[in-house]
Amino acid sequence: MARYTGPKNRLSRREGVDLFGKGTKLRRSTVPPGQHGPKGTRRLSDYGAQLREKQKAKRIYGLTEKQFRRTFQEAASHPGNTGEIFFTLLETRLDNVVFRLGFVPTRAMARQIVGHRHILVNGKIVNIPSYRVRPGDVITLGSNIQLPASENPSLPAWVSRQGPAGRVDRLPQRTDIDTSIHDQLIVEYYSR
Repeated sequence: MARYTGPKNRLSRREGVDLFGKGTKLRRSTVPPGQHGPKGTRRLSDYGAQLREKQKAKRIYGLTEKQFRRTFQEAASHPGNTGEIFFTLLETRLDNVVFRLGFVPTRAMARQIVGHRHILVNGKIVNIPSYRVRPGDVITLGSNIQLPASENPSLPAWVSRQGPAGRVDRLPQRTDIDTSIHDQLIVEYYSR
């Protein structure tokens, strides 16, 4: 599997935001990565701004370019607002739902516990992180995994949780997604 295993703070510094949900671990967020520091700020072209938004979204959700492009093409084939449909498809991936339910602190950890067969969807083991959940699906942790003692996470409005089980109540809307990504720039990038 081709996933990024390099330094994550470097990617966060490149985008200027905390991409991986590590909170206060991100230092020097205003300084872009590189051996000699910033060489001066240049104004981004329209294409550069579109590319940065696409890269930011791709890195937040932990997808490869091929997975990201394929998801966008699927969203573009549906009638309606492509940007909203695209983010609905990204949010309903199983690894993202496990993260949103607060079972784990990061999406990378969510992807790992899904891949290690610790997640059950409607009582059946699912080990595919890209599995698309539907409204009414019940996601539970396997019996051999213990939840860390965590504070009560703030859940999005489209999911609910009770102990080691969570439920997808409805499909997420664009307003439910708290990431600061401009979906229109991504649509424009792929529409070139």
